[in-house]
Order: sequence, then C-alpha cells, then structure tokens
Amino acid sequence: MRLGLTYDLQSEYLAQGYSEEETAEFDREDTIEAIEAALAELGHQTERIGNAQKLVKALAGGSRWDLVFNIAEGLHGVGREAQVPAILDVYAIPYTFSDPLVLSLTLHKGMTKRVIRDAGLATAPFVVAEPAELMPLVPFPPPYFVKPVAEGTGKGVSPESLVRREEDLAGVCTRLAERFHQPILVEGFLGGREFTVGIVGTGSKAEVLGAIEVVLGNQAEPGMYSYGNKKHFEDRVEYRLCRAEDDPLIADVEGLALSAYKILGCRDAGRVDVRCDGEGRPHFLEINPLAGIHPVISDLPIMCSLLKIPYVTLIGRIVASALERV
Repeated sequence: MRLGLTYDLQSEYLAQGYSEEETAEFDREDTIEAIEAALAELGHQTERIGNAQKLVKALAGGSRWDLVFNIAEGLHGVGREAQVPAILDVYAIPYTFSDPLVLSLTLHKGMTKRVIRDAGLATAPFVVAEPAELMPLVPFPPPYFVKPVAEGTGKGVSPESLVRREEDLAGVCTRLAERFHQPILVEGFLGGREFTVGIVGTGSKAEVLGAIEVVLGNQAEPGMYSYGNKKHFEDRVEYRLCRAEDDPLIADVEGLALSAYKILGCRDAGRVDVRCDGEGRPHFLEINPLAGIHPVISDLPIMCSLLKIPYVTLIGRIVASALERV
C-alpha cells in the first residue's frame, strides 16, 4: 500500500523561531525515519507529507494515498490535533489514530474529565479556571494540582503545580494563564503511585498492551511527572513494567484505562495515565490518543521494549487496526 506520513517536525519550527517549549510535542527526524523503516519492513511504500499546511498543498496538487499514518500534533488552538484528520476526512482519505472529535475532546483535559466523570469512572475532583475569572470557586480542599487545560508533554507542570495552601492558588493560576493563554485545570492532588497504560486496537477489539509505573528518582522534581522530569527522564525517571499477576492493583489500573479509552472513542493505539490517591485507589488522569512514538524515548515504545514487543510489531498493529476501517 501507498502510505503518506503527516507529522510536525520540531526542527522546522525551531528554524522559524519557535521555542523549545513551544515545539516540545513535535517529532524529531529520527522518529519519522523509524516509522518509515517499520512501514517498509511491513511491505508498504511511504511518502513524507509533513504538517497540515503541507498536506493542504499536496492535496491541492492532486496527491492521494491509500492510508495516512498521522502523528501531526498541530500548533494553534485547542483543536490543533484534529486539523490533519479533519482535512483528510474532507477527501475521504483514511488515516491512523483517532478522529477529529476525539482529538479535540481529549486535548482539553477538563472536557475529558467531565465525560469520564459522567461515565462513572474515578477521576480526581476538578474545576476549570477560565482566564477571565482566574480564581475559581474550588469546592474541595487543598492540596491542589494545577496545569494548563490543553497542553501535552508535561508543559506547564512544575513544582509550582502542587499548591498546598488555598491562598496561593490564584497566583499560580494567573501565572500559568499568562504564560499559556488558556484555561487552567485545578484538580485535587493524588498522592499515590502513577502509571501509564498502553492500549492498541479500536472499539471491542481494543486491548491493554501493558502498564508501566513511573517511579521518580532522587534527582527528579518531587511528586509529579513534570515537564522537566519528562525532558530529562534518563536521569530522573525509572519505568517499571507492572503485571496484574504480580500486583492486584494493576488489574484495576488497566481496567480503568481500557474503559476510559473505549468510552472516549479512541482508535488504533493510545496511552492512558492513571494515578492513585492516598489510599491506593486508581483515578483517571488524562489520555493521549496520539501518543509519542519515538522508538527509544516515547512511553509507548518504551513499554513495548520492556514487553519484548518489536517496534515494527507495534507499527504493524496500528496500521492493521486502521485498515479495518478502509
């Protein structure tokens, strides 16, 4: 099959003057090379397309593909991850991963938690502070955990995100809103273990790939999987593979993650973050239906490596799931 590749290349945006933080979610050249190599090994022909603007130009020039392997994150707006899928839908070109509705919903952490809460799944209490009000009426006591409502890769998450006193909350919300120009999510802080769960497939065929615990080392910023800890994970973070047969909690963690993935309508593959409260009960944190896929530094491939699942097998399962819709 002839597959197009859509992505946002970090180096291109850095060359345009964007900062490292602004481009933190974008992909490196070796990510694209790894996907190309895996797809070639699976017998497919590939063509690099690039970001949404380049996709528009290619389509206007008459280019078409049997399937698009989409990992484009987008640059502007809460719906930025949905831009490439929406364009492809206009031309009825199939693509990997979730559709525009799911990608827009799940990037907004507050909207996502409302759906999860209404579905009866456990998630920490929360409010969304809009920029116009900034000091939300919080109906639950501190400590709070505060972060931008629509960022990934831990952007905006730092030691300041953990707010232990109610009187400090307004200042933290104001600073984050001024920096990221978006609403701020205020949650009840969950002080227990943190996990990320990999899932592959779609609908009734979706299944848990595995779960890893995020264990912070002595050099890490304490208490959270922050932007700094993610950026320097080699020195600060240990990823421990967890199995339900060894730890009864993992069955509950994986069950919660899979239920959230299905309820939100995610497709092909994704990652769900789960954190326990002080009594060890797992709660939904957030979901990434367009999870990073660098073969070495992204959580989902790290999980596959721990599970002895080859990278090409992961890519093959994603493509196979997408092709069932063709």
